[in-house]
Amino acid sequence: MSTHASIAQASLRLLETPEAAGIERMSTSELRRHFLLEDLFQPGELNLVYTNLDRLIVGGAAPASSISLSGFPELGTEYFTERRELGILNIGGECPVTAGGTRYTLGRLDCLYVGRGEREIVFEPPASGEAALYLASAPAHCRHRTAFLRREEAEVVELGEACHANRRRIIRYIGPGRIESCQLVMGFTEVLEGSVWNTMPPHTHSRRSEIYLYFDMPDGLALHVMGAPEATRHLIVRDRQAVLSPWWSLHMGAGTGPYKFLWAMAGENQEFGDVDPVDFRALM
Repeated sequence: MSTHASIAQASLRLLETPEAAGIERMSTSELRRHFLLEDLFQPGELNLVYTNLDRLIVGGAAPASSISLSGFPELGTEYFTERRELGILNIGGECPVTAGGTRYTLGRLDCLYVGRGEREIVFEPPASGEAALYLASAPAHCRHRTAFLRREEAEVVELGEACHANRRRIIRYIGPGRIESCQLVMGFTEVLEGSVWNTMPPHTHSRRSEIYLYFDMPDGLALHVMGAPEATRHLIVRDRQAVLSPWWSLHMGAGTGPYKFLWAMAGENQEFGDVDPVDFRALM
């Protein structure tokens, strides 16, 4: 294995998301600063963001040499997964990851779950192509085994209707009946050709938080609608940018062309269908 890179290549920043009433008078730049993560994937770096949304941490790793995921003072633990679980989904080229002494080679759209208590986690650069590993982590009250799932092994569900421009394919990796976890639920959604909406009707999650990472739209963008249903706001989101969705905020988006979005959730339960639908005719 390559020599571990300096911890200087890994960073963790804190981001506090305001409550619903706090966004009513925000400017566009203020909304983007509080809810949009624009620069997760930087060559040679591991960038993490610690949110106040169910204490979810998300980030991007693009190793040019080996980078260790170590502890941070903000976590109050000796190492990262001492009291956390971690999901890793590869949206770039084939990339090796070592967890608990086992080396896994993640192909594009493969997923690795790292359970609580795995002291050693190392990201290595790909032999060729671009490194882009998306990370999502939640607090864990017990240990589940580390598990690896390839894209073709994931659960796939198709939803929506062409007449409503919301046909989409949902690929599930971490959660009940798949890779078992404490509270982290993770996967991605692919909006099918001819459709634009990534969910319809829109919804909120009153019992958990969710984070979207839009990807595979290098020349396009998405219009992400957020905020309280009676006082909506929007964000313009570009490729590989992530949007924070607190429990009170609806979330739906439309793209200018084909795209995918990676979702990660944590909170009171792990039921994918536990949503609070919002009648789109009542949106304001």
